[in-house]
Amino acid sequence: MRETERALAEKIVLLQGDLTEMDVDAIVNAANNDLKLGGGVAGAIRRKGGEEIQRECDRIGSIPLGTAAITGAGRLKARYVIHAASMELGGRTSAETLRSATAHSLRLAAQRGLKSIAFPAVGTGIAGFPMRDCAEIMLHEVVEHLKGSTPLERVYFVLFDREALETFQQVWAGMQQTGFRSTAGTL
Repeated sequence: MRETERALAEKIVLLQGDLTEMDVDAIVNAANNDLKLGGGVAGAIRRKGGEEIQRECDRIGSIPLGTAAITGAGRLKARYVIHAASMELGGRTSAETLRSATAHSLRLAAQRGLKSIAFPAVGTGIAGFPMRDCAEIMLHEVVEHLKGSTPLERVYFVLFDREALETFQQVWAGMQQTGFRSTAGTL
């Protein structure tokens, strides 16, 4: 692995844990486009962060699918929550929506000058998106973002269970072996 690839690889951290416990500049919420913090990751963020996060979301209102919005993080350790609109309320997600929501989240973090961000496996819970496809798309978008000019120094993927972590690890190992090429562009 070349030096530039090694430096890029060191910026991405995969771990199993609780996203709401991350002490980072921003955590990413797998949000519906109405920004209603109901179940899954969004529900955990609301429970631990407090109702003020939902109130901020209500002030923002609906956002287009594939975009992102930022709010404070209430009582969470993170400074901000970036809400990646990856599905309609109660709906499913698509590869293109996931790709766009991930890219928008990264750009929003960069625009705010944030240095660290933590993502869940967006779209794999309530929205039912396949874990391997999610890993390929999200890791590809993060690598492409980190290749450019960005203040982001660390990008975490905080996976809920061992199976999700292993899937992300396998995809990430494969991408590193091929010089960060992925099949995400074909999904």
